[in-house]
Amino acid sequence: MMERQMISFDGAGGRFSFRAAGIALRRGHVLVHRAHWDTHWSLPGGRVEVGEASALALTREMEEELGVVADIGPLRFVMENFFSYDDTRFHELGFYYAMALPESFPFPDDGGICHECVDGDARLEFKWVKADGPLLAGIDFQPAKLRALLVRTSDEPVHIIHDERAP
Repeated sequence: MMERQMISFDGAGGRFSFRAAGIALRRGHVLVHRAHWDTHWSLPGGRVEVGEASALALTREMEEELGVVADIGPLRFVMENFFSYDDTRFHELGFYYAMALPESFPFPDDGGICHECVDGDARLEFKWVKADGPLLAGIDFQPAKLRALLVRTSDEPVHIIHDERAP
């Protein structure tokens, strides 16, 4: 069996990471997650492995973290995201897919935690939040550039470059 290797590495300019994430919408809400120590929320997903297609990586991550088989839909966004986190500069390439979860996956719409799991040294928390831009702005959601775009109706993928680095 071949050793699994995530596409994430440190270089002179910071850390590069290839991430696949899902946009799960249900009744006007979107599923978000965070590590228990983080203050920000993001779309669920994870790093793509060497030799793995990004949609398959998302399927694998949802099975590992949510314990369900997600229906991965069309690619919605490709994002080149440049940001700093914990004193590390990141260059993240993110593929964001439409994603449907089984109806059996919990859906409390009160903003409470609907699922938790352990991933490595992190306890991950998941919850559903209102998906429209202004309401989503009420939480620390990253990447913030996606807030207003999550509920767009076009299936054509959009390429986004988001750069938080100082000029």
